[in-house]
Amino acid sequence: MPKFDPIASPTVRTAEHLEPAFAHAEQSDAAKKKIAEFSARRRKRPNVLVFLMDDVGWGDFGCYGGGVAVGAPTPNFDRLARAGLQLTSCYSEPTCSPSRATLLTGRVPHRHGLHRPPMYGEPGGLIGEATLPQLLSDSGYATQAVGKWHIGENAASQPQNVGFDDFYGFLSVSDMYTEWRDPHFFPEMVYSEARTEWVKNMPFNRCFVHAKKGGTPENVEEVTIPALSLLDEKWCQYSEAFIQRMAGGKQPWLLYHCTRGAHFDNYPHERFLAASPAKHPYKDTLIELDDIVRRLTEALRATGQLEDTLIFISSDNGPHMETWPDAAYTPFRCGKGSTWEGGVRVPGIVVWPGMVEAGIQSDGLFGFSDILPTVLALAGESARLPADRYIDGVDQSSFLLARDGLSHRKYHYYWLMSTFSALRCGEYKMVLSSTSDDDTGAWGPGGFTGILQKHTYPALYNLYLDPKETHNYMTRKLAYMEAFQLGIRQHLLTFKRFPPKTVMGLQAADARAK
Repeated sequence: MPKFDPIASPTVRTAEHLEPAFAHAEQSDAAKKKIAEFSARRRKRPNVLVFLMDDVGWGDFGCYGGGVAVGAPTPNFDRLARAGLQLTSCYSEPTCSPSRATLLTGRVPHRHGLHRPPMYGEPGGLIGEATLPQLLSDSGYATQAVGKWHIGENAASQPQNVGFDDFYGFLSVSDMYTEWRDPHFFPEMVYSEARTEWVKNMPFNRCFVHAKKGGTPENVEEVTIPALSLLDEKWCQYSEAFIQRMAGGKQPWLLYHCTRGAHFDNYPHERFLAASPAKHPYKDTLIELDDIVRRLTEALRATGQLEDTLIFISSDNGPHMETWPDAAYTPFRCGKGSTWEGGVRVPGIVVWPGMVEAGIQSDGLFGFSDILPTVLALAGESARLPADRYIDGVDQSSFLLARDGLSHRKYHYYWLMSTFSALRCGEYKMVLSSTSDDDTGAWGPGGFTGILQKHTYPALYNLYLDPKETHNYMTRKLAYMEAFQLGIRQHLLTFKRFPPKTVMGLQAADARAK
């Protein structure tokens, strides 16, 4: 057998509605044995903690080359990376709502329909989707969501109505609560009574809320600037209490903890003001987030649940360039709202003591869509994977559990709202359309950066030699053309059998009216 190669090796499609994947039979058998041994040893199914940050960049943590070097040491994130698997090619979507919906549904934005974030009470969300919390809840899991939601404010899309037993957080996004209150950023709004009232009358909830499954959210507190600085602390306490409450029981659980930080504008808790060497609100917020992940991990350890829990740590997209210096760091090209690597390649740390090997780094492809099928496989619930819709994610359980495991994903697909933008396979990325790097051309809703530009001819970049994506290699690498075009054709053809969906904007409004 020739040695495995991500470009030259074939994939297997096991069903029409499932993404083709590498088989890695021996690796998969070893992982299944490991899961069976875990079940016999611990006598329960694994817990899952998803720790998702907002706008934190690939290069912010010390383990990714940042940390002290960029003015914010992250000893706890770094320790967790050493204790588990550090992914160097973990991919989100270009902005937060598409990323969060992809993580919870296993589907790319052109299928779940959230191409961009809903703004100021705008309709659109997780309409008609099967979600990870609902599938796990149906199988007996306790499901808890804490923190930022931003996948739809309409009732049907709220966390308590898509599978979560309990939700404690806000429905929208940080800056929508604060920008019109801060005279430094928005003096013409703050010092105008008429404009302030105009914003107050917009149809979005200005409070963070609490809701039980199937219930109506109750306002906890209006998110003023002083209140916002305390949110990550309050949300951390709420998740700590959930972890403590679940201790000692046999019921497995999913905790989806989404931080407020480090989305602009940052107002860190007073304990962390000037705590970073940079003495800057964004960097101080990173110090706070590093402490929060320490506290949640310690709660797991103190309650004897650490060995029972798969922890996934990531960010919903890259840095928002328009808001520099209140922005993340990435060594790659461009940032949030783009499909250049800086917009979508994010930190990815997977920890599960005794199950995920410690101290491993891998550049195998891993996308947010992979979370749903992977968690279902680890929970022994792969049969619950929906068969009535296309699932873009692949089961990566053996990639995570095997020592020096290989990714099952051959391609990563880049979608820029409803535009198919690029394809990655191995170290190569073929770009069909992109955004410019001009952060002054950012379009407000969702933080999409620059101007959409469709390339007359595809561009090919070697991400190992050229991580900044500045040297088009196509002319000298035409041998790769057919492999990439085949991947693109196969992906786009799936939309004939499984049509795309739009849940926002004028097109969605017209469809609802009909």
